[in-house]
Amino acid sequence: MPERIAFISTRFAGTDGVSLESSKWAEVLWQDKLTSHWYGGVLDRDSTVSMCVPEAYFGHPENRWISDRVWGHTHRSPEVTRRIHDLTEYLKGTLYAFVEQFDITLLIIQNALAIPMHLSLGMAITEFLSETMMPAIAHHHDFYWERSRFQVNNVPDFLDMAFPPRDIHLRHVVINQSAREELALRKGISSMLIPNVFDFDHPPDKTDSYGADVRQEMGLKPDDKLILQPTRVVPRKGIEHSIALVHRLQDKRCKLVITHSAGDEGSDYPKQMVELAESEGVDLRFFGNRVGDHRYTDVNGKKIYVLHDLYPHADLVMYPSIYEGFGNALLEAFYFRVPIVVNRYPVWVRDIEPKDFRVPVMNSFINQEVVAESRRLLDDDEYRMKMVEHNYNLARKYYGYPILHYCLQTLLSNIKLDM
Repeated sequence: MPERIAFISTRFAGTDGVSLESSKWAEVLWQDKLTSHWYGGVLDRDSTVSMCVPEAYFGHPENRWISDRVWGHTHRSPEVTRRIHDLTEYLKGTLYAFVEQFDITLLIIQNALAIPMHLSLGMAITEFLSETMMPAIAHHHDFYWERSRFQVNNVPDFLDMAFPPRDIHLRHVVINQSAREELALRKGISSMLIPNVFDFDHPPDKTDSYGADVRQEMGLKPDDKLILQPTRVVPRKGIEHSIALVHRLQDKRCKLVITHSAGDEGSDYPKQMVELAESEGVDLRFFGNRVGDHRYTDVNGKKIYVLHDLYPHADLVMYPSIYEGFGNALLEAFYFRVPIVVNRYPVWVRDIEPKDFRVPVMNSFINQEVVAESRRLLDDDEYRMKMVEHNYNLARKYYGYPILHYCLQTLLSNIKLDM
């Protein structure tokens, strides 16, 4: 069985799905005494087991130059082609150096062969695999054909080659059934479905007091109801539905708090949400400037919290997303035993809903049934407790670490047979 495993991606830092899930994979692999190493353009991992290559980051100036001339254009100039290849060659050389430095025996590629945020990195990995025949697992979180921004481009040849590649030594993993079917249809590639997971065998630590004052820092009164939406402020997260629910609850105790900022997707949608909340008489609060990747105190002496500091204080979680690759916030709400309102996004409908979780669900709009159910969850402690305990136990069964451990053991055993 491989003993020195390397995770490869453009970034391992923060609270994005790739960074979070890769950490869980490494934790589960360590149960079998398998050591993990890290390669990426931005890293918050231990430097003694990592190689940080700035050019591998999707936000590096050279990659941004390429991306600006590739996506949304149908013609590619010779200079663009040359610079793509030049960056590919450089990154491939760093992969060789990384594997040699840490004597790596297996690669786990995290989304770098699925979504072309960094075209040259995907090509470099593909060429490296072809040249070395090194066993590898590609963990695909979302594919380029699922995102509208990648539909118009001048690099169909590179996309066909590397996103993902057809390599006989490469095992593929997806996080939902639809992705599994689309990968087989579009590429003729079989894959294993491994859902996102959470460590449900170890409940949250109730002795941690760091986040004890978070409600006060939000400006909430003791009897206020915290309606938490743990998402960025972008259109596909459906914040307007959360505003609609709080408006229809007609309860002045209810305060809607959004945990993250808009990021790099502009300010139009946040402004629209502020205006909508004002017109509906909803108390909307953005808390993104106080939530970070790790705990610390900023230059103004303000505590910066992590997302997991907020969940224990929530009375209700809103998850009205239009699209999610899986839905980490869903598992987090189950883990912290908070009731959650879910929009029936495709992965929920196909993969999660049939497992009989008990949550108020909406079909792209807030109806009276969702309002009544939400009101009961806010006011009926016994009903709320029964629901969250049911969901915790069900999530432990289907989305706990033992599931991931079994799947990884299966993958590694198959790789060992072929080595």
